[in-house]
Amino acid sequence: MHIKVPNKGSKSETVTRIKQAIEEARPKMGDQATIHEERWEGDVLHFDVTAQGQRISGTLTVEDDALVVDAKLPLMLRFFEGKIEREIQKRIAEMQ
Repeated sequence: MHIKVPNKGSKSETVTRIKQAIEEARPKMGDQATIHEERWEGDVLHFDVTAQGQRISGTLTVEDDALVVDAKLPLMLRFFEGKIEREIQKRIAEMQ
């Protein structure tokens, strides 16, 4: 899955907002999700999570004018790729 969403802030502001959003989401996840990897390399977040029994890994890259998500979806979730993309775009828009 490849998603590119316009970024309205600077790279550093956006990275800060993403980190804050992740921290705010942690308590809400409870037993529904497990984070196996969450690693920043500059403006790139490498992630690997299991949510509702499905493992998803990939990167979120913060560019000057866009946020780019590249993720490997398990076969079961590929059927819902369009819905997942819309939800990610919605969440990013809410953060900005």
